[in-house]
Amino acid sequence: MTVLKLVVQPLEAEPNFRDRAYTALKQAIASMDIYATANPIRLEERQLSADLAISRTPIREALNRLEQEGLVRSVPRRGVFIVRKTKREILDIIAVWAALEGMAARLITVQASDQEIASLRQMFVEFLTPDHEPRLHIDEYSEANIRFHQAIVNLSANTLLIATMETLFIHMRSIRRRTIGESDRAARSIIDHMHIIEALERRQSERAELLVRQHSLDLASHVERHVDYLD
Repeated sequence: MTVLKLVVQPLEAEPNFRDRAYTALKQAIASMDIYATANPIRLEERQLSADLAISRTPIREALNRLEQEGLVRSVPRRGVFIVRKTKREILDIIAVWAALEGMAARLITVQASDQEIASLRQMFVEFLTPDHEPRLHIDEYSEANIRFHQAIVNLSANTLLIATMETLFIHMRSIRRRTIGESDRAARSIIDHMHIIEALERRQSERAELLVRQHSLDLASHVERHVDYLD
C-alpha cells in the first residue's frame, strides 16, 4: 500500500475551507500519475490537514465530494484511496473521450478565433526541429501533448462539454503520460497533431472531428494490445 503525500499549499484563513480544500485536492490528484505504481494510493486525512493548514472536517467534506465524483473511494477500516480504473474501464473512458473530443474539434472550427487555433501549433514548434524531436525529450513532449488535448476541449467554449470531460481528463492525462514513450507513439503523435491543427486552421469540421476521434481510438488500440499493468 502506498500512502501518498499530495503536493499542496497551505490555505489562507477564509470561511469556505471545504470548497478550497476540494479544489486543491482535485488539482493535486489531476496533476499526478495515478498509474505509476501498482500499489493502492492512500490519502491520509491527518497529513492533508497539516499540508493545507486547516482542520480535518473540511478535508473530510472535500473527500466526500471527490468520492461522489468517482475520484476517490472510502474503504471501511482502511482509509481513502484514489480510484484507478481497470483496463476495460480505461478503454471505455477512451471511447467516450474520443467522441467528445471529436465534437470539441468540430466546435473549434466554427467558433474559435484564428489566434486561438494558432496557439495550438505553437505548442509543438520546438519539437519539429531535428535536435528536439519528441523521442529525445519525451517528458517535455508528454506535457505538451497533455496541454494540447486540454486546449482542444477548452477551445470548444462549450461549458457543458468541458465539465463533462473534466473527470475523464484525470484518467486520460495519466494514461497518455504513461504510454507516450511506448512503441514510438510520440513520433506518430506529433504527426497526428499537425494534421489535426491543419484541419482546424482550414475550418474543416468533419475532417477535424474524424482526425481527433481516430487519434484517441489509436490510443485505445495501443492500450488493448500492449498495456498489461492496469490489471
